[in-house]
Amino acid sequence: MITKDMTIGEIIRQYPQTVTVFRKFGLDCHECQIAQFEAVEGGAEVHKVDIEGLLAELNQAIEEDGKD
Repeated sequence: MITKDMTIGEIIRQYPQTVTVFRKFGLDCHECQIAQFEAVEGGAEVHKVDIEGLLAELNQAIEEDGKD
């Protein structure tokens, strides 16, 4: 399960299928050097993204692949 305190880089490394979700929300995090250090909550806040909606879709993406 993906939580708001996980780093964006950690999420993308562990669940590469989440890149499309980040892009959908306007977060091109896979290209950002800060992604290795920034928690998903912080990234969402900076980009004015609904954290609950983002987390729901990220977790849905990993569940669809049978990983969680």
